[in-house]
Amino acid sequence: MPRPFRFTVQGGTHLDAGRSLLADGAALPPYARKVESLGYQELYSYDHIGHVDPFAPLVVAASATERLRVGPLVLNNELHHPVLLARTAATVDRMTGGRLVLGLGTGYDESEHEAIGAPIRPPGARVSRFAESLAVLRALLDEGRADHDGEHHRVHVDDLGVRPVQERVPFLIGGHGPRVVRLAARYADIFQFTGIVHGEGGAPSGGGFAVPALVERARWLSEAAGERDGGIERSALVQFLRIGADAPSAEEVARAFELTADAVRDSPFALFGSVEQVVDKLQRLRELLGISHYVVRDPDAFAPVVEALSGR
Repeated sequence: MPRPFRFTVQGGTHLDAGRSLLADGAALPPYARKVESLGYQELYSYDHIGHVDPFAPLVVAASATERLRVGPLVLNNELHHPVLLARTAATVDRMTGGRLVLGLGTGYDESEHEAIGAPIRPPGARVSRFAESLAVLRALLDEGRADHDGEHHRVHVDDLGVRPVQERVPFLIGGHGPRVVRLAARYADIFQFTGIVHGEGGAPSGGGFAVPALVERARWLSEAAGERDGGIERSALVQFLRIGADAPSAEEVARAFELTADAVRDSPFALFGSVEQVVDKLQRLRELLGISHYVVRDPDAFAPVVEALSGR
């Protein structure tokens, strides 16, 4: 049996230039309740220099709702020490009643690191540090202690001092390269396929949209996960969403991402057309790639699809 569909919202509608609902203490609680009432199961933040803190809004959103799970999508591992991050994560999990999903990634934006005077590591070193951070985080959140001597982290903590409510805080790991996919196979509870990939300096492109590349990554994940494979939920962050009579053609969407029409027509990262067309596409992608978890940024536009597919 395929996994039932689950749907999540990242961020909040921008109120004005540079300001989102995640940064508005008065507007966030009713927004979180709306997201929950529309059938979404999670509300995610983001982790970028120049934007709101990734954790503080999560506590506000969870406090305003009954069941809504919350998490950062995704933390830039380069900006966090795993012991301090584990302390924060355990605390937030306690303050939200055990509703934290911890989203984690390697980081990519060189300009953010330049802004704070912390040069970004080369890709290979970032992945190596990410692997060590995951090991330390898992130990601290599961057992409250960690003993790790690595190239990037030397950690000897006998007692973290705060324990999460959840027996296992779920990790969402997003990535595209083979090493990150293999790390997800080992550590992730949710693996998120990445449609936008980043080149030199963090420059974005739609290099991860094509379905053949996703089929390959799905195979990497299954092969590396072994017995864990069935326990890893597969996810996609939607980069383009337009549903209804005004939805553009595949050719128009393709031009925006500098891709072929076929690439965006088949991709889980671009959802456009009628509700029926999008529902059919998600069902086909679940069968092909196992993706049952979708993250969108416009909860109102996607609500009819949530209503049609929730629990199915």
